[in-house]
Amino acid sequence: MAGVKLKPFSLDRMVEAVEAVRDRLLRASAALEKAGIAYAVVGGNAVAAWVSRVDRAAVRNTQDVDIMIRRADFPAVMAAMEAAGFIHAEVLGVDMFRDGPDGKPRDAVHILFANEKVRENDPLPNPDVANVIVAPEAYRVLALEELVRMKLISYRRKDQVHIDDLIDLKLVDAAWCDRLPSELVERLRHLLATPGA
Repeated sequence: MAGVKLKPFSLDRMVEAVEAVRDRLLRASAALEKAGIAYAVVGGNAVAAWVSRVDRAAVRNTQDVDIMIRRADFPAVMAAMEAAGFIHAEVLGVDMFRDGPDGKPRDAVHILFANEKVRENDPLPNPDVANVIVAPEAYRVLALEELVRMKLISYRRKDQVHIDDLIDLKLVDAAWCDRLPSELVERLRHLLATPGA
């Protein structure tokens, strides 16, 4: 571990990291709600929200906040987020909002665009933000079917793990193959056939 300065072990620091993500998610979504902007919490926080409805012990923590918006709303999003103390940045082609002047890209609010592909070679574009569930804390989570589609479109290792969690909790099963676009069915079948692989 040359060059890495280790701090003492600290359960408090671990809890503070989780609380910081929660706080960032609530502040960002409150800013968008106040501005009347359509959005959805996506990514690891959206999966955690769905997983927690079945088994909170199965929830995985995530370090950032992913929010999907429509591109036409981006100027209004920028104004709302900056009014809430976030600072816009673009890192490696990704729009994000750092949490204040000392915020890092690792723990920023990352923006994805509805109805657009994230990467050119993605099989399909992201879904729209019209189908959301409003959580009790007043933030909007993407509906499960659209969230599963996003995870299957992206299909990185962490996306596969998120789908594995949803399968393990019986939120997703083989019947979903009839509901998905053909481009995503083989990906889901592979994950169903190789649980936890």
